[in-house]
Amino acid sequence: MSVTIYSAQVVGLDAQPISVEVDIAPGLHIFSIVGLADKEVQESRERIGAAIKNLGALAPHKKSQRVIVNLAPADIKKEGPAFDLPIALGYLLASGQISFDSRRTLFLGELGLDGNLRKTAGALPIALAARLAGFERLVLPEGNGAETAMLDGLKIIEVKSLADVVEYLSGRKDIQPLARVAVENLAQDYPVDFKDIRGQEKAKRAMEIAAAGGHNCLMSGPPGAGKTILASALPSILPPLSFEEALEVTKIYSVAGALDHGQPFIQHRPFRNPHHTSSHTAVIGGGSYPRPGEATLAHRGVLFLDEFPEFDRRVIESLRQPLEARAITVARTHGVQTFPAHFMLIAAMNPCPCGNFGNPTKDCVCSAGAVSKYTKKISGPMLDRIDLHTELPAVEYEKLVGGEAESSAQIRERVILARNAQERRFRNLPVRVNAEMGLKEIKKFIPVADSLRQVLKSAHERHHLSARAYHRLLKVSRTIADLEGSADIRPDHVAEALQYRPKVET
Repeated sequence: MSVTIYSAQVVGLDAQPISVEVDIAPGLHIFSIVGLADKEVQESRERIGAAIKNLGALAPHKKSQRVIVNLAPADIKKEGPAFDLPIALGYLLASGQISFDSRRTLFLGELGLDGNLRKTAGALPIALAARLAGFERLVLPEGNGAETAMLDGLKIIEVKSLADVVEYLSGRKDIQPLARVAVENLAQDYPVDFKDIRGQEKAKRAMEIAAAGGHNCLMSGPPGAGKTILASALPSILPPLSFEEALEVTKIYSVAGALDHGQPFIQHRPFRNPHHTSSHTAVIGGGSYPRPGEATLAHRGVLFLDEFPEFDRRVIESLRQPLEARAITVARTHGVQTFPAHFMLIAAMNPCPCGNFGNPTKDCVCSAGAVSKYTKKISGPMLDRIDLHTELPAVEYEKLVGGEAESSAQIRERVILARNAQERRFRNLPVRVNAEMGLKEIKKFIPVADSLRQVLKSAHERHHLSARAYHRLLKVSRTIADLEGSADIRPDHVAEALQYRPKVET
């Protein structure tokens, strides 16, 4: 007898429905799983046999029984333990030990030897694929359902064990679908607030401009000047995630298995802070079967690279393409995957290896060659892709003991107003913020008035701006104008944007 149960396989950041076909026939005993299944799937035979035996049912180990499991389509690599539950149910259904309608239900879950179910990665993209394919119900392990509770149009059934699934499908146990949770109603809480940071007003202003326009920023200053805490506070002034963005980010974390048990879906914009010893694969993504890296985990949020020059040069240079394309394409022998990487790059570095170059109160112990070698670790093309460059001096005592600074909530209000202006400007376009504008959008939305031509000409000649740097100057100026609620860019907006260009242009 042959039956078909439905499951799914995550491919990249999306899922593909998989038909689990189980055929039982008399003959020499065999339990074979075919359909390009990897080792984890092949090992499921032992887990499934023990789980069914502990359920009190007849396990697939009869000497006169041939059990063939086909995972279709066969050209998609099947990996992970999530096929345990559908294969077990397929066997029980094909052997006549249970009876239910499997046509509109999708199953996934890893089985323990005792029949209990364990969480698996990728529940959210699987739920999205199930809804798109027209399935009415998704049955998954307890703990996996919370990340899918933001979806409507699909019944999410959480179960603890194989026994629970059998009882539920047989109609002997009632399990209510999970209630839908509205992401918009979740509270926002941030660990660092701008009101707790003393001094560094210019750097704070750079953070505000970066947040308003989605710009990249490089901070340079001595150790202890506040670079790390300023970067950590940046998410607190960013607009909250929209429902579509929250769904997009949560799907990435679901596939990566990085969802926190207490946070089933992402409420805040991601803030990723990889260590400078992180490998190229860890930051960019990859592997034999491509997986997302830190750049993709920072999607719709912030990728903070502290001690920027200390990162491997391959890592730094690999970020050049994602900063322009907002995506990362990883090509491997087993396939090509494109991962979204729409992040704000915030980098921090010391002025030299010892950190005291240019410090009026401390002597620098680095040689001229060491300083030059340190700064040249960041290539010109990479620096050219960073919109805002700001230097942080050491904080004076008077500022450390001064009163409270402006809060993140106050700054966020201005940022949201500026973002709203950009949303109206780019309506019906794939562009969302000023930093994403291409040449066509710059020409259309940033006309250069006669009053700006002389200012821009002087800036181009004095700073030796490349074409990319010139266009980034215009985009930053547009963001500054948006923060002031100005419809047009004025010379003072360009002048402020010029303050955030590096001293020596690349």
